[in-house]
Amino acid sequence: MRKKVTLKQLAKELNLSISTISKSLKNDAEISQKTINRVHELADFYNYKPNALAVSLKSNKTNTIGVLLPEILNHFFAKILFGIEQEASQKGYKIVTCITNESYKKEVEYVEMLNYSSVDGFILALSQETQMLNKLDHFRELKRDNVPIVMFDRVSAEIDCDKVIVDDKHASKTSMQYLIDSGCSKVAVISTIFNLSVGKLRLEGAREAVGDNKGVVLIELPITNIETGEKEIESFLKNNNIDAVLGLDETAAAVAINMSNKLGYKIPEEISVIGFTDGLLSKYSYPKLTTVSQHAEELGAKAAKMLLERLEDPSSETRNYQSKTEIVKTSLIFRDSTR
Repeated sequence: MRKKVTLKQLAKELNLSISTISKSLKNDAEISQKTINRVHELADFYNYKPNALAVSLKSNKTNTIGVLLPEILNHFFAKILFGIEQEASQKGYKIVTCITNESYKKEVEYVEMLNYSSVDGFILALSQETQMLNKLDHFRELKRDNVPIVMFDRVSAEIDCDKVIVDDKHASKTSMQYLIDSGCSKVAVISTIFNLSVGKLRLEGAREAVGDNKGVVLIELPITNIETGEKEIESFLKNNNIDAVLGLDETAAAVAINMSNKLGYKIPEEISVIGFTDGLLSKYSYPKLTTVSQHAEELGAKAAKMLLERLEDPSSETRNYQSKTEIVKTSLIFRDSTR
């Protein structure tokens, strides 16, 4: 493996000081053009690249952001990552992405690794296990180290940091009200995320809408094991006389459509279905799924912008700032699964 060339080696070959080499590479006006040309020629010959760690130690910045995602196969998180990367790239920042796979242990390990690698800040959504255990000391340690954090979507009120969230409760309430207004009176709420902060908010919104309308019955089906979820939903639809399903996540809604088709129900004439997250499952289900769009790309860009504003603001050095929460408005995208 070819050894990396250092400033010291360039200085030795050209019989110049390390300081002169460094200034020449930056085209400093103090250095003659002839010397600058000599230094650049030799640097190009050796394909010299500055040591990123040395540069970061000198400037106390790495221009790198740590991003923690609970999963990557989820279309919502993939679009968020795209929004984060686009915004960060425009401002000259790189991102290092780690996938926790809903594990508290992995989340802690990645936070420690990225912090040790001196990322300038974090953008993250809490893992499912972290929310269930409510163990947040790894983030409290970041706060003690004055490392800025932006949480998105899955957040905790116990950590004082900037947050970007979706109006989950309002979105769910609006979706449920639409089903009721279209003539549905016995509605099932099905979810694989009842134990997450977003799932709880969506359930709360659905319950409020039902409470506001006399004669509407709400039946809740929490799916705790996604592996057996299909059978649970099939059995539920077979044994309950319902006329609508509000899936609080895309998977639950897509499976509800599949099982309704399998059982011979007409959609939307006999059962209307609304889901969350405007991903591939929604667009390619049959019939196509009416869904709540959370504008994931916009959400990711907002999270990155909030963090970069903190990093670029000299007055934030002490991190004694007032945390902000921004809310991304959702929209209901109507397709063939509703009346």
